[in-house]
Amino acid sequence: MVLFPATPMAVFFDLDGVLFDTEILYRDALRETATAAEIDVPLSLCDRMVGLHAQAARMLLREHVGNDIDLDELWSAAAGCIRRKLETELRVKAGAIELLDTLDEFGIPRAVVTSSSHMVATHHLEASGLRDRFDAVVASGDCERTKPYPDPYLLAARILNKPPLCCLALEDSHLGVRSSVAAGVPTIMVPDLLPANAEMRRMAIHVANDLHEVNKRLREACIIAHS
Repeated sequence: MVLFPATPMAVFFDLDGVLFDTEILYRDALRETATAAEIDVPLSLCDRMVGLHAQAARMLLREHVGNDIDLDELWSAAAGCIRRKLETELRVKAGAIELLDTLDEFGIPRAVVTSSSHMVATHHLEASGLRDRFDAVVASGDCERTKPYPDPYLLAARILNKPPLCCLALEDSHLGVRSSVAAGVPTIMVPDLLPANAEMRRMAIHVANDLHEVNKRLREACIIAHS
């Protein structure tokens, strides 16, 4: 039985991998661009980038390719590939709309908490018609430290004026789970590209198959709390 805060005073959504099915687009764009340039970018490296902000991901890539590769050119080409993919392949994760409907029904505020930039977050939310369904967006640049540090989630809780312990975070990445749990926010991991390892299962209050499961369990908890 999932021990939800009863009832969560707010719900925090990670952007890429939880709300949008975009992590695989970023991964594929980088690998396709690297392959075209005859540069090997293994899946293991891409896995280490999941949940990182852009600067940290670039640093990892630099460590991998060394100094003989024009990283700016590679990164720019990958960014162009991502933009093209997003034009036709941006998808809201299954169950997200239903979950937002449940939050509306029970009057629960919500925020996006992401390591992506405000520009990226705004693009995804506006392109999918979801911008007005969130009360706040905390993105890269809003805090001196980003995930896996607790700062983004602490800021989101302050913006919504809710105690972190009484909120609920939805995360797909290991870095994200570490961030939300460090902030004292009960967290459900909804794995995307990265499976839940033993550490994640210890830290999260639950590992869900998808947002449909999260919605079902949260809705049940809300009905009980309001009965």
